Amino acid sequence: MQPNPAYVTNLLATVNHSPFPSHLPFKLASLELEKARVELLVANCHLQPLGMVHGGVIATLIDTATFWAAFLSLPEDYGLVNIDLKLNYLKSVSAGTLIAEGLCLKSGRTLSYAEARVTDEEGTLLAHGTSTLMAMPGKGISLGVAKFLD
Repeated sequence: MQPNPAYVTNLLATVNHSPFPSHLPFKLASLELEKARVELLVANCHLQPLGMVHGGVIATLIDTATFWAAFLSLPEDYGLVNIDLKLNYLKSVSAGTLIAEGLCLKSGRTLSYAEARVTDEEGTLLAHGTSTLMAMPGKGISLGVAKFLD
């Protein structure tokens, strides 16, 4: 099934104005079937005492990109919860824009499996991670428009 562009537009607005992304802050920049892109402009609040982006920030980007990459493949009334997150930090970073690109590798009615790569603006690989996500019937996001086109 094809995602409804109006649902995707409403979902991006809802996610980007929700408390956690606003707090960190980061942005769900784009969302397609089995793909998601998350962006974060590094600020002082993201740095640990040695002046590098904290690992938890990178983990959050991977968690978020894998989650949204899997989300649109689920039926209308389904949500997701992350049941594991595995990642490798490959290079430190202290400034610039971080880009996490998620890809759903396997989508299922019970479990989905996704990966994400975090890069800088030049495409340098900073981290890679995978996530297994469990589908949750009855936990979909209602946005006033259908999730899928007929």
